[in-house]
Amino acid sequence: MMGWGYWAGPGNLAFMVVWVVFWVLVVGAIVLAVRAFWRPQAHFAPPGDAALEILRERYARGEITREQFEEMRRDLTSR
Repeated sequence: MMGWGYWAGPGNLAFMVVWVVFWVLVVGAIVLAVRAFWRPQAHFAPPGDAALEILRERYARGEITREQFEEMRRDLTSR
């Protein structure tokens, strides 16, 4: 029978450590891959949305008047 002495050897201990590190790396790679593909992709937004966001920011900063904002918004949303 194999007792504790069999597992206590330096070669077997190193093998177990390498095996655990290997599986931690495999699981970590899977988690990173899933997170990369699972998160919502902002770059798939319609192109007009970015322009509207910039327009809203300009209006909020006071760079344009409400009339200018409404006119530009109509231009951007009339497709």
